[in-house]
Amino acid sequence: MDLSAVILADSRFPGGGHVHSGGLEEAVARKLITHERDLPGFLSGRLRTAGSLAAVFAAAAAHAAARNVRSGHWRRLDLELDARTPSLAQREASRAQGRGTARAGKAAWPSPVLSQLLKETPRPHHPVIVGALIGVPFDAAMAVAYLAISGPASAAVRLLGLDPFAVNAVVARLADEVQEVSRRAAEVAGDDPADLPAPGSPALDLFAEAHARHHQEEVRLFAS
Repeated sequence: MDLSAVILADSRFPGGGHVHSGGLEEAVARKLITHERDLPGFLSGRLRTAGSLAAVFAAAAAHAAARNVRSGHWRRLDLELDARTPSLAQREASRAQGRGTARAGKAAWPSPVLSQLLKETPRPHHPVIVGALIGVPFDAAMAVAYLAISGPASAAVRLLGLDPFAVNAVVARLADEVQEVSRRAAEVAGDDPADLPAPGSPALDLFAEAHARHHQEEVRLFAS
């Protein structure tokens, strides 16, 4: 992987991803996850749905960045991802992370491509900005696919006090699935934005909306 992909997949990258649990906090609140043994199913499911969607659009954005696409393409990508994200709370979380990543990205990797993207979409979705910064479809897909599981895994340690070694092992065992999701995303990176796949998870959508409501009523550790 290119170094930019490694940096963007690092939890220490100042993009704001550390304040999002990817639905894990709501699942914990509902006592659906209480132990390390509950994590593999949740993380694998999230990877195959929300993670796969993010990987597809990160790969498409990387493909577009490498080919210096015409004006309007970034806006189309952003709107197509909006259309595939029915939960307002998830859209807002994605744009919040996208805005943070864009700020850090402008400092680290300024480019005409990035300037054009932010001109068309001042608050881009996170996968779109990540893909544009990396510029290699498979690497971009890998970065966001990994973040789709590493973020919730880290949240599980903080919320439940789980053994970090055991949780890290769960993530490591998903390596082949992350590779597969990333490979499939890269295969369709050059498709028209309207034709990109639309994997979804109604349960994660509902968790996101419930978390947003509860976050207004009580203190929650994570923003989403």
